[in-house]
Parts: sequence; structure tokens; C-alpha cells
Amino acid sequence: MTAGDIVVRQSREDDVPAMIAIYTHHIRRGLGGNVVVAEDPDDIKKRRKNMLSKRLPHLVAEQDGVVIGYAYAVPFRKRPAYRYTAKHSIYVHHEQLGRGLGRLLLDALVERCAAAGYRQLIGYVDGANVASLKLHQAVGFREVGRLPAVAFKFGKWNDSVLMQRSLGDGDASPPHDYVAEVFSHK
Repeated sequence: MTAGDIVVRQSREDDVPAMIAIYTHHIRRGLGGNVVVAEDPDDIKKRRKNMLSKRLPHLVAEQDGVVIGYAYAVPFRKRPAYRYTAKHSIYVHHEQLGRGLGRLLLDALVERCAAAGYRQLIGYVDGANVASLKLHQAVGFREVGRLPAVAFKFGKWNDSVLMQRSLGDGDASPPHDYVAEVFSHK
């Protein structure tokens, strides 16, 4: 997927240092992520390979060969009943905010998760991150819950807003493998 001179593509292992730099800035200074320690490169590499094996997207936005944002989806829960629901995260380089990269990455996540058979996409957004909340609403997400004061960061308590969007048929029809599942339990 491309937009102007920005390319959204599947991440590669050599993108990990750029992803860590983007993430580290946000956890130390921004509204993104309520984690307060930097990611371990080996952990990101393992997680990335695991997500790709589950047909979940792990994407980067690249401009002129430089990674300027990334996004990924992970299983919402480990139990089999939740296998059609994914949870996502998006991080944009702090010098690139306001250019529409978040929208580009979120649109790509929605498209790829739907194509992989996922029916619901969940996002947890910091309650103070108005730009991210507006982005999610613009892409069809709706607020389905708010967890008040669940994260403590930068000397204050932060809410976590639960956003959800249906993918494909959502809950209007059973998943494609439902019939096989029903008959396999008889």
C-alpha cells in the first residue's frame, strides 16, 4: 500500500531498531503506551515472527527507506473462543505526527485483519490521546468502555479507552469454519 511517497509494507527484522526508537520516544515522552521501560529487540523479533505465523499484520510505514511508523495486531485473548478478535497498536515517529500516517497504518491493519478472517478489532487508547481517539472514530471504531485511572504515567493517572470495530461480516454471520467446528464435536 502506498500514499504519495509513503509505503506501508510488512515489517522485516531489520526494521526493529527503528521501531524501538519510535516506541521508546512515546513511552518516555508521549501519550502512547503506558509502559515505562524500553522494548527488548529480541522480544520484538520473537513477537513479530509469532504474529506473522498467526496471519496477523506487523507493518511499517516507510518514506525514502526510513521507517516512520509501525503498527501490528495481536490475538485479543489466548483462548480459542476469541480467535476471531485481534487487538492492535500503532506508533508514529514523533516528528511525523499529524501527516495522516496513523490513518494509513490503521486502514492497512483493518484491511489485512479482515482479509485474514478476523471479525473484530480492538484498540486500547490513552484517554488523554484525543488525536488517537478521533482517528479511531474516523475509521469506524466506537468507544465500548473506559477504564478510569488504570495507568500511572508522568505523575498522573490515565484512563484507558477501549475502542472496537467490526471487520467483514462482524457478528452478522458465523465464521467460515463454524460448520466444521460444530460437526467435529459430535
